[in-house]
Amino acid sequence: MLKRDDTLPEILVNTPEIHPDNRGSFTEWFKASEFVDLAGHPFMLEQANVSTSKAGVIRGLHFAEVPPGQAKWVHCAAGRIIDVAVDIRTSSPTFGKHTSIELSADNRRCVYLPDGFAHGFVALTDATVVYLTSAEYNPTAEHAINPFDRDLAVDWPVTDPIVSDKDAAAASFADYRDKKLLPRYSDCMDYLDFLRGSWVDAEDEAD
Repeated sequence: MLKRDDTLPEILVNTPEIHPDNRGSFTEWFKASEFVDLAGHPFMLEQANVSTSKAGVIRGLHFAEVPPGQAKWVHCAAGRIIDVAVDIRTSSPTFGKHTSIELSADNRRCVYLPDGFAHGFVALTDATVVYLTSAEYNPTAEHAINPFDRDLAVDWPVTDPIVSDKDAAAASFADYRDKKLLPRYSDCMDYLDFLRGSWVDAEDEAD
């Protein structure tokens, strides 16, 4: 079932039905029709990534400039993680708030993050994470916020975190805000309207 997150309604959470039998199990972890029904536009897949992380690893908080942005569909294929989404869109009603969602190989849950949100996760066990993205990786448009930022106050439930040098040295949320380097809510909503309008036009032409 695909539904909106209680804290950040633009974050979509998919808890799929698991079909076990004597061979193992089967799960539909993404369905385009369900996504369109709730998001109002299709997911524009441009790249698929796989990362492996040791227990205790924290990745993030990462975000892309808007435009072009980079929406993500995140799935934990092995192990357990806590996935974190932060609304960093200036002037958004939920600006600076975050949500934390457990994803695991057992619950098969997935999370969709639209453009304008920072993303990160912590591996509670050794974990393999698969994520689909709406844009190819562009290092010149990618940024990182320090995962231990005091203003965001994300709770990472590990005692000895493992963080890359790049993420550990990342700027604070306040630095990005003060330098006006965060995505603007209006730009994100304009792009969302464009996606929805393009989808409606395509449907009308198909009819």
